[in-house]
Amino acid sequence: MYTCIIVDDEPAAHYVLANYIERNPNLQLVEQCYNALEALNYLRQYKVDLIFLDIDMPEINGIEFLRMLSNPPHTILTTAYSEYALESYEYGVMDYLLKPISFPRFLKSIERFLAYKGQEQKVIDEPKTLTIKMDGRWIEIRLSLIDYIQSFGNYVKIVTGTRTYLTASTTQQILQQVPASQFLRIHKSYIVALQKVHKYENGQVFLTDINLPVGITFRRELQERLLQAKNEA
Repeated sequence: MYTCIIVDDEPAAHYVLANYIERNPNLQLVEQCYNALEALNYLRQYKVDLIFLDIDMPEINGIEFLRMLSNPPHTILTTAYSEYALESYEYGVMDYLLKPISFPRFLKSIERFLAYKGQEQKVIDEPKTLTIKMDGRWIEIRLSLIDYIQSFGNYVKIVTGTRTYLTASTTQQILQQVPASQFLRIHKSYIVALQKVHKYENGQVFLTDINLPVGITFRRELQERLLQAKNEA
């Protein structure tokens, strides 16, 4: 269950949103604020997962309120005015609900929020290191340091910017231990860290100090993953 607050100067808006929130088992309404100052005071003391925020409020409007927060919670704007939509997305707003808000449209917005939180949790739960056995002892390698992984028969070479590790394993075994969101097999002998790829062309990926071949059967997925990463950046 995710905590949320309502920030709106209209009691009628509170009534509608509180009713919708109560009907959703994934949300818990923990505070109702009628202006931005009340919300600021609350957020100084407590963390929340989601804000339902009106734009047109006296003294400090919703956009000004977001500018005041250094690390705002996820926000869904609730307003009768659509002209602020483009500007609001500069502040990480997840959705923009126009009043009067229907329950189906509210649910669609919450599904978007829940999907985003699910992806966040997936990233949090991913391993941060790769554990291998080398020279008779176990070693942990930070995933963020790995550039690529290369197969040598029954051995695998793990290459970072400063060191190379050799362990008795196979490419497939290593692939099962690293998160698919960060690493991709690009050749029968190579796994690459996607964030380390600077360019892909002519059947090769370009890293800082080396180019790696990309097998024909792996090229389409590589292109799709690089395009996805570019769109998310």
